Amino acid sequence: MMRNSRKCSTFATLIVARMYTQVETYHTPVLLKETVDGLDIRPDGVYADLTFGGGGHSREIMNRLGAEGHLYSFDQDLDAMKGTFDDPRFTFVRSNFRYLENWMRYYGHEKIDGVMADLGVSSHHFDEGDRGFSFRYDAPLDMRMNQRARLTAATVVNEYTEEQLADILFIYGELKQSRRLAAALVKARKQGAVSTTGQLADLLRPLVGRDREKKDLAKVFQALRIEVNGEMRALRQMLDAATHVLRPGGRLVVLTYHSLEDRMLKNMIRAGNIEGKVEQDIFGNTHSPLKAVGKMITPGSEEQQRNPRSRSAKLRIAERTEE
Repeated sequence: MMRNSRKCSTFATLIVARMYTQVETYHTPVLLKETVDGLDIRPDGVYADLTFGGGGHSREIMNRLGAEGHLYSFDQDLDAMKGTFDDPRFTFVRSNFRYLENWMRYYGHEKIDGVMADLGVSSHHFDEGDRGFSFRYDAPLDMRMNQRARLTAATVVNEYTEEQLADILFIYGELKQSRRLAAALVKARKQGAVSTTGQLADLLRPLVGRDREKKDLAKVFQALRIEVNGEMRALRQMLDAATHVLRPGGRLVVLTYHSLEDRMLKNMIRAGNIEGKVEQDIFGNTHSPLKAVGKMITPGSEEQQRNPRSRSAKLRIAERTEE
């Protein structure tokens, strides 16, 4: 009996080890403990992880839920489904997180206890060369998180106007030389379509400083990815939905990696809207559906060294106020 018990224990340990190896391979969760701590989880609560990815944050949430709790994890990427797990307290929703409120109603929840989102791109996407997210590989210009979507990076590069391209590179990539880069793209595509990541990188390398080549090319690819996936529009809708579905006292916990994302989140917490417009009643009192919990959190030097992709991460936590 003792021998069988030891075998079961060893087997369980191996299963857990494999699960976490898969998470680390797909994506290393950023600020894992701080993020899940921010949800202030109730064992019997209902929570939504809007960016399942490799499941790192979801697994930690599940570890803190009791038998009556439930977690809904969202991801529009088909690849993410490979990392889901069989548990009656868990539901995977293959959908963009902008539809949070619709799905919660579908599952019978008018209000839930917490919403979490890690807005960073999974390591998996950068490391899977054929998806076109990285200039490290020569692959089709795709960049779709949702493979069912129609718009690709190739469409943006080859069909958008020069002005549209310049705006995307400036706003989403924060590139000062956006107009010069856009002009070069429009000129090049007259000779033939720019259809691969290698073509795009080779075309733009002479236009960026050698000392900033990797950073500037990364910004170009970031800008195209944001446009292809409608990330800012989706974030706007998600933040609005989160304020509606959270119960009073429920937590909103979000990791951002881009100044635009962080600004939108700060505005929503401070003013209750993306624009940051503070509204007052006739007595001069201001009202927001959210209030900040603590200060912004960033990864420490040890985590940044262990996971360089965490360097630009900012974690903000908010609580739903009384209705």
